[in-house]
Amino acid sequence: MTTLTAYLKRAAKLSIAVCGVAVTLAAHASSVKLSEPAPDFTLKTLNGPNLRLEEYRGQVVLINFWASWCGPCRDEMPAIQNMINSLRKEGLKIAMINTAEDEDTVFSFLSAYAPDIRPLMDQDGQATEKWQPRGLPATYLVDPAGLVRYQALGGRSWDTPAYINFLRSLINSN
Repeated sequence: MTTLTAYLKRAAKLSIAVCGVAVTLAAHASSVKLSEPAPDFTLKTLNGPNLRLEEYRGQVVLINFWASWCGPCRDEMPAIQNMINSLRKEGLKIAMINTAEDEDTVFSFLSAYAPDIRPLMDQDGQATEKWQPRGLPATYLVDPAGLVRYQALGGRSWDTPAYINFLRSLINSN
C-alpha cells in the first residue's frame, strides 16, 4: 500500500506540473492571431492629450480593453501594473483603453487598483467598435510593423515570469 500511495502522489504531482505548463503554453498558443493590420485610433488620455496608435509604429504595443465594472478587469489590473513596472525601461508600449466610462469612474477605479496606469478614454466607443473585442478584458499585442500578432481574451496574470519572459522575448526580437 505504501508503494502504491507513493506512486499515486508522484503521479499527481507530475500531472499538476504538466497541467501548469500546458495552461501557460495554451494561453500563448491559443492567443495567436493571424497578422492583421491593427486598427488605428486616436484617444484622449485621462490627463488630456491625445494618443494615436500610429505614434507607436516601430515598437511592440500591448493594447488592453477594460472597464471598471468588469470583474476580471479588476483582478487583472494590479498584474498589469506590476508588468508595466517590470518592463518600463525595455520598450514595451502600453495602451490601456477604457471602454465608454466617464473620467471620474476611471480615476476612482485606477486609484484603487493601479494608480500608475494612464488610461486612454474611448468615451464614444469608436475604438472598441473598430477592434471588436469579444469580451473584457481583451488584450492585443501589436508588432513594430503595426500588425496584430497575439490576442488574449479574459484576464491574465501578466506579472508572472512566464508572461514577463514572453513579452520580453517579443520586445527583444525586434
